[in-house]
Amino acid sequence: MIGRIDAEDTPSGGTAAALPSGTAAAPPAGSDATRQALIDAAAEVFAERGYDGAGVAEIARRAGLTTGAIYSRYAGKAELLVDAMQSRMPAEIEELLMGGTGQESAVELLSALGEHLVEPLNKGEGLLLEAIVAARRSAELADGLRMRLTEQDNRLAKIVDEAKGAGLFDPELSTDAVVRLCQAIGLGMHLSQVIEAPMPAPDDWVALIERLLVAAAPQPEP
Repeated sequence: MIGRIDAEDTPSGGTAAALPSGTAAAPPAGSDATRQALIDAAAEVFAERGYDGAGVAEIARRAGLTTGAIYSRYAGKAELLVDAMQSRMPAEIEELLMGGTGQESAVELLSALGEHLVEPLNKGEGLLLEAIVAARRSAELADGLRMRLTEQDNRLAKIVDEAKGAGLFDPELSTDAVVRLCQAIGLGMHLSQVIEAPMPAPDDWVALIERLLVAAAPQPEP
């Protein structure tokens, strides 16, 4: 079934398959190293074969693990793909979405997030587009992406509301609308980078972001 795990990838009776000869020794069971090995292998296989062509057995083989290591952590490859995407998010962006160092204003956080959009994609970040396409055929993957997007929406909404509370954003602006605009710009820039479209000069992009943020400030009374 499209968007589901292929039959040959499903563990039989819950018993992990034997490791192929020549496969690297697995990390200790339950360790962070095991999860990271699975994520790294999954990112490679999804990038090479796409979501539908990626098999759990192949991901496990490349990680030097059994399929049981995957099923003890994930319900299937949909969860694994979402986790792989999340792990590939640059640490700087994750920190900014969590509120930065606590010293930046809300507008400074949004400006910094905007600046990151013209930076080269990290290895594995292109998985997002693969996931979006595959989500049209997989309800499970669509649910995972929706949850990830909702988490980001909530973090962005908090930053926008803080900007309003500090008098930096017009309180009459819809927080939901601002969040959706941010996500739309981010996705558009992501797509542009994946297809290697010409990107604006970083200074020009930053100047535009700052102009947009200034425009969102409260308007003076007539």
